[in-house]
Amino acid sequence: MTADRGEMPTRKRRHIDVCLDGDVGYRGVTTGLERYALPYNGLTQTNLDDIDLRAEFLGARLQAPVLIGAMTGGAELSGTINRNLAAAAQRLGIGMMLGSQRVMLDSVLGERAAASFAVRDVAPDVLLFGNIGLSQLTKDAVPDIVQALDRVGANALAVHTNPLQEAVQHHGDTDFAGSLDRLHDLADMLGYPVLLKEVGHGLGAAAIGELLRLSGEPPVAAIDVAGAGGTSWSRVEQLVRYGELRYPGLADWGIPTAQAIGEVRAALPAIPLVASGGIRTGMDAAKALALGADVVALARPLLPAAIESVEAATAWLQRFIDELRICLHGCGAADLPALRNVGVTPIP
Repeated sequence: MTADRGEMPTRKRRHIDVCLDGDVGYRGVTTGLERYALPYNGLTQTNLDDIDLRAEFLGARLQAPVLIGAMTGGAELSGTINRNLAAAAQRLGIGMMLGSQRVMLDSVLGERAAASFAVRDVAPDVLLFGNIGLSQLTKDAVPDIVQALDRVGANALAVHTNPLQEAVQHHGDTDFAGSLDRLHDLADMLGYPVLLKEVGHGLGAAAIGELLRLSGEPPVAAIDVAGAGGTSWSRVEQLVRYGELRYPGLADWGIPTAQAIGEVRAALPAIPLVASGGIRTGMDAAKALALGADVVALARPLLPAAIESVEAATAWLQRFIDELRICLHGCGAADLPALRNVGVTPIP
């Protein structure tokens, strides 16, 4: 970590700036959700006010099947963003993932950076995920990772795998050899439920095949497909590193979110599943849930509101949840199991 210690907080702030003002979305790839229709039922027998959006995820009860996705940490502005989001999550009864806590493992930067992840005082009841990269998950690092999770009061750990992002990033961690063996060996040592996630380029059939290769059972408690079609972190890193898009083909590379949901659910019918990557509206969420996800996660659309205030973040999320509720009402589903029974219809 010493190679980029000095630049890490600066890069984290650059990530925020580029995601706010830059062209960081996929251009030639979509989520694939637009290829499906949620069946409309003009004779629905539901009462909008009685629609039940409650969900259980990793033992926690959520008032709606929504997680605030991993965004940031380590920079001064990160603390404002995380606290505003956490307070909004507390108000609405939904979950939240912190950004990568890698910086907290650093003996020099960790203490200063820890404040940007401190949200429990404003979100005492939220399902809170800590976050570390698969590249940082080593046996030697386990005590420090556990200490970082304990310090923020996490309920679970999101382990993100991001080989494409790291390959483009300046001083990225590009050695993923043996990372799955370490995940299998170390997941139980952490003492926290582990959610495996991508960062926006997708987990699909090939990745799940690798995940199951060693034992036939996933070593993790849940999976976030984090599919392509939303924010491209290959694009973000190129803009941060070069100030331009040097490798356009890499910026649009990934597994569309809808495809990723289908492939992971087919391979692992019972695993708790998060759909993220381009989830922008309540209708997107309804389709993702009908395709087989248990909850959805969203991040970048919330960023401007998260910088503004708790109230702005809460209002944005409330509109999102309200639209999801209307979607269930309009397709005749009184709750989430009923929505999955309704399913989606492919658009020719």
